[in-house]
Amino acid sequence: MARILIVDDEESVGEALRQVFEYEGHRVHLCVNGPSGLIDYPDFDPDVTFLDVKLPKMDGIEVLERIRGEDPGAVVIMISGHGTIGTAVQATRKGAFDFLEKPLDTNRLLVTLRNALMVRGLSDSVERLTHEIEIHHGIVGGSRAIRQVLQDIEKVGATDAPVLITGENGTGKELTARALHRRSTRADRRFVEVNCAAIPSELIESELFGHVKGSFTGAVADRMGKFEQADRGTLFLDEVGDMSLPAQAKVLRALQGGDITPVGGAKPVSVDVRVITATNKDLFDLIDRGEFREDLLHRLNMVTIRVPALRERTEDIRMLVKHFAELTPGLYGVPSKRFSEGALEALEEPDWPGNVRQLKNAVARLMILSSGDAVQRRDVTELVSPGAADIGVPGSMMALETLNEFKEAAEKSFIAGKLRDYDWNVSEAARRMGMPRSNLYKKIERHGLTRE
Repeated sequence: MARILIVDDEESVGEALRQVFEYEGHRVHLCVNGPSGLIDYPDFDPDVTFLDVKLPKMDGIEVLERIRGEDPGAVVIMISGHGTIGTAVQATRKGAFDFLEKPLDTNRLLVTLRNALMVRGLSDSVERLTHEIEIHHGIVGGSRAIRQVLQDIEKVGATDAPVLITGENGTGKELTARALHRRSTRADRRFVEVNCAAIPSELIESELFGHVKGSFTGAVADRMGKFEQADRGTLFLDEVGDMSLPAQAKVLRALQGGDITPVGGAKPVSVDVRVITATNKDLFDLIDRGEFREDLLHRLNMVTIRVPALRERTEDIRMLVKHFAELTPGLYGVPSKRFSEGALEALEEPDWPGNVRQLKNAVARLMILSSGDAVQRRDVTELVSPGAADIGVPGSMMALETLNEFKEAAEKSFIAGKLRDYDWNVSEAARRMGMPRSNLYKKIERHGLTRE
């Protein structure tokens, strides 16, 4: 249980904060002005203080200075109904832990409080709040970089603004899109996902807009497209940079007029869809190369959220490892295991080019293959670190009779692995493997590979 001091002259705000924090099991003390806050601070000895900027009798910034002067380790979070960048910068320079704008959102409050309690070392409270936050967001982390993503979700989620999510493979772009949907007024409607890279260019229009019976070979019945399926909900276009130019033109028309026309159809269909897109590519570079429409980009990136790579938020690795270690037994049927301090230190060392997804797979592998009831540093070194011991060719492949059979099995395994590495972004996987995308599609079909 943490002690939380709230200094705010608005009774409604103070009582609302009291209810939120007391519900989480914390002890709360309210003060209505700066002088009373300064008087009560030493006796109450709070773990975290929420301090309004505009207060009667004494300005909140001055109160902050005095608190920090008496207690240099004080964790103070400033709140304001008239927040400006200048005020936030000033508060940060004076030692504020964070700066929140009114109206205060419950999820944002819990995220901020959790991060503050981590600084104070109150592990039990952090664990409770982490669980609560993960239920609401599905996003794990307390770093400044991930806090910025959470702030953006809180601000943008409730609007209908189109959002472009950028970031490397494995950073959590889809998770961010789903969090935006849950935060929106459309949360009770469908969230429809389309991976633009996993659909052949000749089929993407049918996938997005549907088709009528007989419009092309294989169209044996009318089919509703993703835009229509997402009506009054959210359509998530993942890897939008891989969409063909003809499909881009149709998407642009749909966003401009709110109407879509199925392939082979003559009558437009009205749809009300919020579009969220994601890419791991530089769309401005694609525009310069004539591969992406500039007018479509302007429609898609009213707001851009950049999801940081794991190497930019290494302080989150321990929290992520704990989270994945709790999930792994239920996913793979393995016993629970703790991670030793040495193992955690070793997991913090790599750059993790595959980002959070790669770390998640590494945690699962360690829990499956390591001996004992705890994962040790040597397990990390042997099983997941760069340069780990060669595990050799699987026995099932060595049991094959002919070289051709071995080559086929090896090719299938190699392609399946690359597709997983790049989240079934066929274009990117083909580029990395040095083969035309059309050839890769043929090999996917020949080997009967499907996305898990």
